[in-house]
Amino acid sequence: MTGTERKILEVLNGKTVSPPPIWLMRQAGRYLPEYRETRAKAGSFLDLCYTPDYAVEVTLQPIRRYGFDAAILFSDILVIPDALNRNVHFTEGHGPQMDPIDAEGIRKLVCGDFMQHLAPVIETVGRLRQYLPSETTLLGFCGAPWTVATYMIAGHGTPDQAPARLFAYREPEAFAHLLDFLADMSATYLVAQIDAGADAVQIFDSWAGVLGEEEFGRFCVRPMARIIASVKAQRPYAKVIAFAKGAGLLLRDYRQKTGADAIGLDWTVPLSFAVELQKDGPVQGNLDPMRVVAGGQALEEGIDRILDKLGHGPLIFNLGHGITPQADPKNVSLLVERVRGRGK
Repeated sequence: MTGTERKILEVLNGKTVSPPPIWLMRQAGRYLPEYRETRAKAGSFLDLCYTPDYAVEVTLQPIRRYGFDAAILFSDILVIPDALNRNVHFTEGHGPQMDPIDAEGIRKLVCGDFMQHLAPVIETVGRLRQYLPSETTLLGFCGAPWTVATYMIAGHGTPDQAPARLFAYREPEAFAHLLDFLADMSATYLVAQIDAGADAVQIFDSWAGVLGEEEFGRFCVRPMARIIASVKAQRPYAKVIAFAKGAGLLLRDYRQKTGADAIGLDWTVPLSFAVELQKDGPVQGNLDPMRVVAGGQALEEGIDRILDKLGHGPLIFNLGHGITPQADPKNVSLLVERVRGRGK
């Protein structure tokens, strides 16, 4: 099968597809009863990520249920710090935690055999490509250096990522080194996913929205551009979606500065602005996840507004962030039906 026969790859190549292809961030997750069952069998969350049998199963669950146009590898953005022996662990009710790193720790970082540590993830990618329907795009992913660094500095997530921002001001050389180090590891990791069968990759910068303009350029744009340039230098055919949550108006020239093939939009991006961004290339998004929880008229109106504004250009329909555990699976079915029904 050629790449252009997969609808999402058609959009990533700049084509308009009607109805637009659809996948949802966190489409494999706690809102699905079958996911919760598999998660209970796996033990820890990282065991779920690192055991190909389980990771393949949960990746395929939303494809079986909804027939999305893409499956995204089930893993986590923090597997890279885990591969760096930062003692990553997940505690119920507290989210991810790890040993915080300081400037001296950053200077001592070495890649070592990190890809050996991540070999089970790459195995999962390869097995998924074998099991997925031929028309389904397989997406790999990683976390962006800024977002991953925020967890590494604080040792956990914080509302405004103040520990990482403060560290970046006090230790600019060490922080710049950390971002470059993570960017180079991420590029290697993404190329391995592509070689294993991923059709395209997404880079999640989930904490981009806490930064000012100058910091966004240094901490988000520059490392993202470094990753994408490296990936494309090694695999020129690779397609990359960049998702900088909360970046707002700073997305205006984000595509051009990073080299991304498509940009993901969170739900706070005005559709009038999204239309302008779409003139330069494909966009992805951007339904408020709470509309999926609400269902009914709120869900229908949100879908229709996006399709009315963005459906006439290259669009991958998605949420503006991940599905929440409170979402009713029936509402996701209604979402898929409405998006696909609008193109008939």
